[in-house]
Amino acid sequence: MARGDVRPVTAGDTEDIYCIDTEMYGLPEYGAVYVITGDRPAVVDTGIGADYEAVLDALADLGVAPGDLEVVAPTHVHLDHAGGAGFLARECPNATVYIHEQGARHLIDPSRLWAGTKQAVGERIVHYAEPVPVPEERIVELTDGDEIPVSDRSLRVHHAPGHAPHQAVYEDPASGGVFVADAVGIHTPGMDEPGPTSPPPNFDLEQCLEDVETVRSLDPDALYFGHFGGASTDGLLDAYERVLSEWVEDVAAARDDLGDDEAVVEHFADQADSFYQGDGDMVRAEVVMNVRGALHYLDQRED
Repeated sequence: MARGDVRPVTAGDTEDIYCIDTEMYGLPEYGAVYVITGDRPAVVDTGIGADYEAVLDALADLGVAPGDLEVVAPTHVHLDHAGGAGFLARECPNATVYIHEQGARHLIDPSRLWAGTKQAVGERIVHYAEPVPVPEERIVELTDGDEIPVSDRSLRVHHAPGHAPHQAVYEDPASGGVFVADAVGIHTPGMDEPGPTSPPPNFDLEQCLEDVETVRSLDPDALYFGHFGGASTDGLLDAYERVLSEWVEDVAAARDDLGDDEAVVEHFADQADSFYQGDGDMVRAEVVMNVRGALHYLDQRED
């Protein structure tokens, strides 16, 4: 696939869900933006702001004009998932933006989010665009148990704050799938199990494990990941519980052994390709960010 390419989602029982490859960071399939077609078209996650035109072009390929889009539903406000929200709201005048209540203020005024993203992603910020604010009157704030009306059904909202306090996963009973954001890791094609995601400053291991249990309780047939698209659920939830727990244990052990956090970061960065597949520099940057998040979590746990 190439930037802006669209493919039907085949995991789960669906005929109206599509995945747009935004080629985030220049990596094929890394950016997954989902479209639900029908009478009330919806976008779930938006990718980074720099890619919004590719999303609009892909929507046009699916027969969805800017004025037809009615729902923009980022799973959380991290800019790789919500950076395009303001751009899409500007270009799609009839779209309402749905976001968990803890993230709404960051879409209305994204200045702190932009500053935090620059600190978290480092050199990768060159791929981003500074986010455009979403007008407050265009936002619907969500809480656990709410529903988002899309097409011929509703998506059920389940708060999943382990990765970030503003993250929710969206259950789609019609397809048997769940839009899981980053709640169950990054499932890279070619890897047998999801890789860990533990970004600073809000990663919380115990809550992440509870979030996996939340997804498991929905008994999904498919997981619609925020990166690389959908997959059958088979074994992935159990695998991620183990992967994430072992990841934090390994970071803690390396800190005890090396005694210096920068040495810990370099230790895991040198093993980056064992966690994810893809461009070496980008994979390394992902691992560095996640090590820093795990170290921050360990500091918070000690306090």
